[in-house]
Amino acid sequence: MSVEAKAKYLGTVLQVAVPSPLRRVFDYLPTRAPQTLAEPQVGIRVRVSFGRQQLIGIVVAVANSSTLEKKQLKPILASLDSEPLLSDAVFKLLLWAANYYQHPVGEVFAAALPAKLRNGIPLRGSSKFWTASEPSTSEENSLSRAVKQKALLSFIRHEGEVSESKLRQAKFSKQLLAQLLQKNLVEEHSRAEVAAAPFEPLKTESNFDIELNEEQRIAVTTISKSLGEYKCFLLNGITGSGKTEVYMRIMQEQLSKGLQCLVLVPEIGLTPQTIARFKQRFSCSVVSLHSGLNETERMTAWSQARDGSAGIVIGTRSAIFTPLAKPGLIVIDEEHDSSFKQQDGFRYSARDLAVSRARQEGICIVLGSATPSLESLHNARSGKFVHLHLTQRTGIDQSSAMEVIDVSSEAMLEGFSEQLLYRMRKHIAQRNQVLVFINRRGFAPVLNCQTCGWICECENCNAQFTVHANPPSIRCHHCGAAARLPQSCPSCQSKELTTMGIGTQRIETFLKKQFTDTPVLRIDRDSTRRKHSLEKMLEEINRGEPCILLGTQMLAKGHHFPNITLVAILDADSGLFSADFRGQEHMGQTIVQVAGRAGRANRPGEVLIQSRHASHETLQSLSNKTYAEFSEIQLKERMSAQLPPFSHLCLLRAEASEMQQALQFLDGIAQFCQRFSAHNSLPIEQLGPLPAPMEKRAGKYRVQLLLKTDKRGKLQALLSSLCAELENMKLPRSVRFSIDVDPQDLV
Repeated sequence: MSVEAKAKYLGTVLQVAVPSPLRRVFDYLPTRAPQTLAEPQVGIRVRVSFGRQQLIGIVVAVANSSTLEKKQLKPILASLDSEPLLSDAVFKLLLWAANYYQHPVGEVFAAALPAKLRNGIPLRGSSKFWTASEPSTSEENSLSRAVKQKALLSFIRHEGEVSESKLRQAKFSKQLLAQLLQKNLVEEHSRAEVAAAPFEPLKTESNFDIELNEEQRIAVTTISKSLGEYKCFLLNGITGSGKTEVYMRIMQEQLSKGLQCLVLVPEIGLTPQTIARFKQRFSCSVVSLHSGLNETERMTAWSQARDGSAGIVIGTRSAIFTPLAKPGLIVIDEEHDSSFKQQDGFRYSARDLAVSRARQEGICIVLGSATPSLESLHNARSGKFVHLHLTQRTGIDQSSAMEVIDVSSEAMLEGFSEQLLYRMRKHIAQRNQVLVFINRRGFAPVLNCQTCGWICECENCNAQFTVHANPPSIRCHHCGAAARLPQSCPSCQSKELTTMGIGTQRIETFLKKQFTDTPVLRIDRDSTRRKHSLEKMLEEINRGEPCILLGTQMLAKGHHFPNITLVAILDADSGLFSADFRGQEHMGQTIVQVAGRAGRANRPGEVLIQSRHASHETLQSLSNKTYAEFSEIQLKERMSAQLPPFSHLCLLRAEASEMQQALQFLDGIAQFCQRFSAHNSLPIEQLGPLPAPMEKRAGKYRVQLLLKTDKRGKLQALLSSLCAELENMKLPRSVRFSIDVDPQDLV
């Protein structure tokens, strides 16, 4: 039966996406208030009554009927915009994303807007200014003794009109202004802010400081030919091969046409570095969007991108939703990085949405990486992406030599073999820099009792507390719980407590004792919490003096350290036996990325990998073969197991305070999926429901059900039907449920 036949009300209806956990839009009548717009518009914000509260929603459609009766429909309370906030392409992208990732459409739109817009603040504010009133004879009398007031009035008359900033510059106080207003000698006005003018197209530069090599020229020429239409390029370049220079040449072409460029980077830490590089190169406005900004800074940058006054927009994951006035190019740097996938709430992949957005905008997109994801390599093989290769380091004759050190039978000194310490001293003596990598922050991962064997574990998670030295404490890196470092064993009261394993803080202490004359710079999430702390350490590194860099994965992502000649990877075994099928791919990417920090200038580099499983096929292929050969092996294994990219997954997860509640809920979901698959003849495999590899986290027991199929359409059909079923079910309050389409983390 058609919607028209079911309609109970005929007339104009606004379908509004409201930020709520319900996966649907809601019908409202146009407001009767005086601030209503002449014609309801799709894409504007509206304030609506929703239950007992008022919410800000987005009009996603204007219909001529509703399935509800008129008395059931509420009018919107106010229209907040005179024009749509988002571009047509971004608007369609968000609707598509809500459908594909099976997430409530209102929450998807809310995730795309700065907090101020979500809270109903006007897109364009208004600025105050003051003018002098008509002069009168009584004026002189009222100001005969008020010298400062008279000076301010004279200043306002001379200027014609003054703003708050002009008053500050002239050093007049607000109190003086208030006194003139009270005497009606000055009038206050307000003026609505207007959109900033688009940035001036850059002049086409013919001379560049850097000369491209043959592979870079081919990449630039190939991409340039497709500018102005949709095409996705995978720029697969080894570390130090000059991928950024290729980005810049293409960006220069688009900026010279007055077109904007959107660049996504995986980490906030990379944003200042990238911004500085682009500002140095291009004369247009460069703005950034990331979680380190306050609400006002974010709103300003977002508005400049939307108005077109910013030529280059650089941001992390959520910047993919930023509207551009004149989009010309999208660049995803380090496209393989797992941080492009949102892991809670609206679980989207910024990389995948970027490709969809480029298609919507009809523009080119470049995915760059030295270690492309297997999904991107598969897309390049199948012809969906154009595969471009950069196999030569710019200005360097050879890549760094990689060697695996077998430490299975060696006595270790705080995680270091004698051979590794010897090599480090040799490089420091040659006035080079050394990078030590271990993806484990804190002092030690285990605190235990020597007397009874007690191990300090987090009560909220199936995980051990990590010991931190500064300040002395124990912390859970999964739920954030923290406590003072215990002085005695709670089980047997023994004071014989000791730590096992090593973390960045413990290694830092050890290295400072071993290398007393060499600065040790620890770069991890703990040491970079303060604003600008990372930038200060990077400045010290870039001065080129001998030092030891010690850090976690933060150091593996795109940093350029020309004076590092030795990279030491302490614990390379953690990814070999991961519970996640992507474990070895991620381990390989990390090792290759960290190794790429060595030998990036005219000094040869070397990479040492310590392992207790040195003969493992994965480590051997990484040390003796190229990443392309390593990924080829991984792709063959994935194909034989029919795992992504040769299949499509969805992870359904339930969390509850009791394991049985979560299991029971997901068991019902599994039965529904089986019935749907059988009825529609859809071959969809199920794994579970089973306890998650990390069974308990943040006080909740976690159970998951994995769905696998060979076609996306089959999976989407099942999920759409499942979500419709869930909307009509009364879900138990004790259970939280999530859907993760194309999951990147199964742990």
